[in-house]
Amino acid sequence: MPLDRKSAPNDLRAFWMPFTANRQFKSQPRMLVAAKDMHYTTSDGRQILDGTAGLWCCNAGHCRPRITEAVQTQVAEMDYAPAFQMGHPLAFELANRIVDIAPDGIEHVFYCNSGSEAVDTALKIALAWHRARGDSARTRLIGRERGYHGVGFGGISVGGIVNNRRVFGSLLTGVDHLPHTHLPENAFTKGQPDHGATLADELERIVALHGAETVAAVIVEPMAGSTGVLLPPKGYLQRLREITRKHGILLIFDEVITGFGRLGSPFAAQHFDVMPDMITCAKGLTNGVIPMGAVLTTAEIHDAFMQGPEHVIELFHGYTYSGNPVACAAGLATLDTYAEEGLLTRAAELETYWQDALHGLKDLPHVIDIRNMGLIGAVELAPIEGQPGKRAFDAFVRAFEAGIMIRITGDIIALSPPLIIDKDQIDELIGTLAEVLKQTG
Repeated sequence: MPLDRKSAPNDLRAFWMPFTANRQFKSQPRMLVAAKDMHYTTSDGRQILDGTAGLWCCNAGHCRPRITEAVQTQVAEMDYAPAFQMGHPLAFELANRIVDIAPDGIEHVFYCNSGSEAVDTALKIALAWHRARGDSARTRLIGRERGYHGVGFGGISVGGIVNNRRVFGSLLTGVDHLPHTHLPENAFTKGQPDHGATLADELERIVALHGAETVAAVIVEPMAGSTGVLLPPKGYLQRLREITRKHGILLIFDEVITGFGRLGSPFAAQHFDVMPDMITCAKGLTNGVIPMGAVLTTAEIHDAFMQGPEHVIELFHGYTYSGNPVACAAGLATLDTYAEEGLLTRAAELETYWQDALHGLKDLPHVIDIRNMGLIGAVELAPIEGQPGKRAFDAFVRAFEAGIMIRITGDIIALSPPLIIDKDQIDELIGTLAEVLKQTG
């Protein structure tokens, strides 16, 4: 008898689940067996409205025909091709398509397989770029408190989420951190907050402490997502760009979450009108269908490596699956879907409706802040004394039982639905969450 892959497995022991309370899950599994457009289907046949685009990645919704067909066709035609000293047409076509929608000045794409790999790749490129220009003293990297840059050693070193760092040793040396941008006076702000642009000036203090000649790069999320949706104050990113340019420091935008339409523009760099030297992306690049990430760079970054004999490798870095043919097929079909349905700007069209619905939760029990931008939102709850994270976790479990999927980090509920969501589904998502919050102790 063939295995029924849509039934709940009766043995959950072997799989050590990532970023999961494993014991709680295995005592009360939340098993997904199918997905279509805005909904997941559970193993017991219930429909779950996806309020998180999977893990911030399924921007076009689930099981979209064009993407599915492209993957099926490609895997039957050519499943794999090496990217070291070899190529295949789709990798070059996809890179050109990405550059076409990227901010002006972005001209090159280096492929990897995830946001974590994209961050570590960008950091390595930054260090190697300074060295290629004869500036090898620039080795210091600067991240930000509460920043999330994946889970590689480079990413958690520049990242600033304590639990992602505390048990993994000394990490990379020569790393410093800017303060985060979450200020109490900005509570319940609709859109970009007014207060806090001067927090960027802390970079001047760090530069003075270590010497500009030692600093290679600053990496920030234009809008910090995984830490609980922390928005940049007005003028903050512009000030970071001014300071980094003044001191010859590269500015890297981690757009693994904000890339591909989440804020209403193809990239957050365009939304905020701030041009970094590199952009990391993943997630929405293939709509979450096949793992893929990329680092986008200016010609100035790329061309510094294109020196010396032509037969010599210019950058000793890459991955077995860089530019995987099936991933490239998924990426091209994803970009086609975005273009055909206007999804890269749809968040801007829905932002006001989304904002009004989200801020309607303001007076519910334990709600101490609400934040929003584009099609992203956060509802922050007061923690239970002595049990941080418990209140939001209870809301997460109740929400799943009530038919919606939400994300939690600490006591913050994060929402980032697929960009295909309509107004009725926004009402359903926020209305159900309201009922959940009313029942949350």
